[in-house]
Amino acid sequence: MSATLQAFVAPWRYHLDHNGDSKFRDTRKTQFPDHGADADTLITASHVHSFHLGTGASIYTQSILPALLQARREIILVSCFWAQSDTLAALSDAIAQLAQERERLISSQSGAAIEPLRIRICFSSRSLLQKLFHPNSRDGFVYPPHTWPSQLGLPAAEALRAGAIDLQVKTLFFLPFSVMHPKFVVIDRQRAWLPSCNVSWEPWLEGCVEISGGAVSSLMRFYQNVWENSLPDLRDDGNASPSSPELAPSSWLTAIQSPASRFAPLSLESVPTVLLPSSHHQNPCFRPFPWMDDPKPPLTPLNAAVSCLLEMAQHSIYLQTPNLTSASVMDGILQALGRGIHVTIVTGKNMMFLEQIVTAGTTTSRCLKSLIRRYHNLDASASTLTPSPGDDTLTANPDMDLEAGRPRLGRLQIAYFRPDNDNRAGGVSEEPVQSHLKLTIVDEEYTVLGSGNMDRASWFTSQELGILFRSVQFANVVGSNVHDVLKTRTATLYESGRARDD
Repeated sequence: MSATLQAFVAPWRYHLDHNGDSKFRDTRKTQFPDHGADADTLITASHVHSFHLGTGASIYTQSILPALLQARREIILVSCFWAQSDTLAALSDAIAQLAQERERLISSQSGAAIEPLRIRICFSSRSLLQKLFHPNSRDGFVYPPHTWPSQLGLPAAEALRAGAIDLQVKTLFFLPFSVMHPKFVVIDRQRAWLPSCNVSWEPWLEGCVEISGGAVSSLMRFYQNVWENSLPDLRDDGNASPSSPELAPSSWLTAIQSPASRFAPLSLESVPTVLLPSSHHQNPCFRPFPWMDDPKPPLTPLNAAVSCLLEMAQHSIYLQTPNLTSASVMDGILQALGRGIHVTIVTGKNMMFLEQIVTAGTTTSRCLKSLIRRYHNLDASASTLTPSPGDDTLTANPDMDLEAGRPRLGRLQIAYFRPDNDNRAGGVSEEPVQSHLKLTIVDEEYTVLGSGNMDRASWFTSQELGILFRSVQFANVVGSNVHDVLKTRTATLYESGRARDD
């Protein structure tokens, strides 16, 4: 483990072992899944192959589905939401094409058997009725094959069997609103994609990172703990037949384009990486009365990582999240600003409004107004140290207030995402109308991507999955591409030194 990653891991492990609400610590073994005892297995390394920005449909059709068509033994696809959409139609076509090509391969071998291709599709939410009547069991619900075309928009079982494809579709959901929120795709247990998008219709700005290496093994352990406890071995004996060596996906798979698409091919080897799951919790721990203190969230690996990064920051924090209603995150932001750390926030305005009210009892806009008010009232002396004569603090910190003997407040910038005005006026297809990207960059060195939002639902009840990379190069690639996309797609809500926008 590199010294820089150790600087993160030590406080992260301390948070997991000592902080957070004791009620959650005492019931940790009932969490789904429990990562308290094997957190060290989450610390690994990865080879980062690409970073992709765009809408969900463009990311799937340009990056994920072409790789899916080259699968030889297994495809694992996990999404939170599942809905009729261009993404689903393209996915269904890709699976049907795989089945047809494999059937041709069987015919060309005079009916000789080929190794079955395992496909496991997992999701949590399809409709309100589906969630209300979902079995309250960790075994979930497995969709019968006859329902695949009518309810899920997938190819018929007969066509898949003819191509030696072994498909299973499973859902997990726990009332009142504990969705399984992670999204990832793993091909042949060798390469993985972690997108922020679901298999759904929303034209939102999304991100996706492609990796291989040790982090994929950690991801497979997470999948096994949640979705498929009796996961069979995949024996690579060198004799397995490919799905179709002659298949040329570009000849039939139409790549959906978005004006927000940015694709950065990478070849970053041995990047220190930490997989960051968050277990689901059924108890939202609401405090309905104003005199009741806000409870501490369960410090899952993901929650603890974000808290640690906010505490560790030396000069800058960048947060992009659809919603911002987590009290813990806002407290961490204020403390960082008090230390002189510069904070930039990009979020959504009125995005998933009803969901925010139900899961948080507040909205992002209200929380941002509170954050700005607290920033104006922040007493820097409460969180800084006055240097004594001869102390070298002033030399070490160029942002020091020479008269007060303490760091100046960090700059705060807050912006709402909005569509590009020209593209919107011109009716350009796949112009993102909201940002669904979940991104944290600290000190231009630590990057966290995944499914976790900075809202109360992600911090208390939803199962989430994030991934942390310690790489200046990767942080710069992600940051520069995001900055490029956002040039014409943000509206400033607040910036230090400007008049407040109430």
